[in-house]
Amino acid sequence: MRVYVPLTLPGLAEAHKTGELGPGPLTAYAVTPGLREWYVSDDIEELEYAALNRAAAGSLRLIAGDPSAARRRVVVAVDVPDKDAAADPDRGVDSAGLGEVRIAEAVTLAKAAAVHIDADDAEDDVSAAAAALGAADHGDDDAQFTVDGAEDHELLWFGVQEIPGIVG
Repeated sequence: MRVYVPLTLPGLAEAHKTGELGPGPLTAYAVTPGLREWYVSDDIEELEYAALNRAAAGSLRLIAGDPSAARRRVVVAVDVPDKDAAADPDRGVDSAGLGEVRIAEAVTLAKAAAVHIDADDAEDDVSAAAAALGAADHGDDDAQFTVDGAEDHELLWFGVQEIPGIVG
């Protein structure tokens, strides 16, 4: 199963240093039954893109919690055995938990398929979105508009072999 693990740039640097994403348990996003039902689609590429976007939102939350982190969302795509990615059946109908899975143990970075990161030109919008996240969570429509502005930026694709240059 392909899972998308949200990180920050310091988190990616740490994963590169240790050779693993972890320690577990990890929160990741994948094409779960709840995500399939919500998006009402059978197109696996479309569903994986939705899971990637859910992970990008998770990365934004990590950035908001770490004032020292660069304001660029980071998601690592990793292939794990299906049995290792457990979805909480009680969160299947909760839109906040769509596609969310738990991975009990650390995952070696060698299992990563790709890294997705915001381009430099997204930093201002990601920074504003991270600052507005709390207000958006409390129903502020203007803050939600700001958070949505970060989603207008597509994450760039990088091969795993490019991580040293990214975290350099």
